Amino acid sequence: MKEETFMDREALGLIETRGLIASIEAADAMVKAANVKLVGQEKIGKGLITVMVRGDVGAVKAAVDAGVAAAEDIGEVVSNYVIPRPHQDVETLLPQSNK
Repeated sequence: MKEETFMDREALGLIETRGLIASIEAADAMVKAANVKLVGQEKIGKGLITVMVRGDVGAVKAAVDAGVAAAEDIGEVVSNYVIPRPHQDVETLLPQSNK
């Protein structure tokens, strides 16, 4: 089994919205706009919801841009960010997905 290296890790894109509907719209736009995988959604509290996608850096950046634009049309985007190659320890913070 090959050990994953720093360069093998996929980028992580995050969009945080206020409200469920805006988060679903962001997720829909992200997966339609680029070749990314939806990792999950995390309800933070007080109406804040973070949606996460993975993929290569360019695709994740394009997906986050599209998701932000779509979510802003119907709700509030609180924050967004792309981590190009997150450290492997960050994986423990993410929802577990079936690979």
